[in-house]
Amino acid sequence: MPFLENVLRGKPVPRERMLEVAEHYYHFGGISPINDQIRDLIAALRQELGASGLSLPIYWGNRNWHPMLVDTMRQMQADGVRKALAWVTSTYSCYSGCRQYREDIQAARAACGETAPVVDKIRVFYNHPGFIQAQADRVQAALAEIPEADRSDTWLYFTAHSIPISMSDNSDYVRQLNESCRLVSESLQHPKYRLVYQSRSGPPSQPWLEPDVGDAIQQLHRSERPGHLVLVPIGFLSDHLEVMFDLDVEAAELCSQLGIRMIRAQTVGTHPDFIRMIGELIRERIDPQAPRLAVGQYGPNHDVCPENCCLYSPMRPRAPR
Repeated sequence: MPFLENVLRGKPVPRERMLEVAEHYYHFGGISPINDQIRDLIAALRQELGASGLSLPIYWGNRNWHPMLVDTMRQMQADGVRKALAWVTSTYSCYSGCRQYREDIQAARAACGETAPVVDKIRVFYNHPGFIQAQADRVQAALAEIPEADRSDTWLYFTAHSIPISMSDNSDYVRQLNESCRLVSESLQHPKYRLVYQSRSGPPSQPWLEPDVGDAIQQLHRSERPGHLVLVPIGFLSDHLEVMFDLDVEAAELCSQLGIRMIRAQTVGTHPDFIRMIGELIRERIDPQAPRLAVGQYGPNHDVCPENCCLYSPMRPRAPR
């Protein structure tokens, strides 16, 4: 509850809605697993950087719960850190996945004063070969649970967090998601895939990206009555609450009712190729001669975001899922 109160402070969201969201957390013991998952990621990254000869300290700050970003920035300041690279746990470009992080960093720097570290954000990595390979491995493992005779006919439903249309229209979110899905599917030579969305929390009057994963599952059942379905949360990096509740509980219950065997692919998490990718993104910003890796048709994303990148003026504040 303290976390949700931080998220919703100053926003006209009814307490009843906050209590409804809290039930999702209580379903898993009243706590989000994401902090432990970040600790695991940091431990893996320390090992990766050490093995490659990069002796860099790693700091970690959150937006809505401890360790809070401003506290982390103050610790960096006290440690004498003058310059830093920020890697954010978001794969795609949109206001909530890019610009809002940059705003948070600037607000934390302002709170620390003139001696705050200068922070540069690392580029988004939706088409980095390390991310694509790690995600493809997770999907391949999920497909391996399906009888071989049925695999080629099994749909892959890639899921990502739905966002308001007014947000997606000012970003490359959908284009980048479609490219990631295509690259993963092509690497597996599995053409039966679709991009769907989950975790919508806006008012009905505000258009958000569709189709919702539940609606898409029902539509697939009506048209094909499949025996198997693989859900791939490509829009998420770890198996945190929105993946565990919206897919492992809600979508799983729907598939069970419809007689569909649902298999949920793991997120990339601490997959070795993904951790190696983070190290490569760090090295390319430190060394101008390091290769800037990307696959597909768009090339590596920009390092410095344009002024008008990922703008968003919300019609109404959204409640968390």
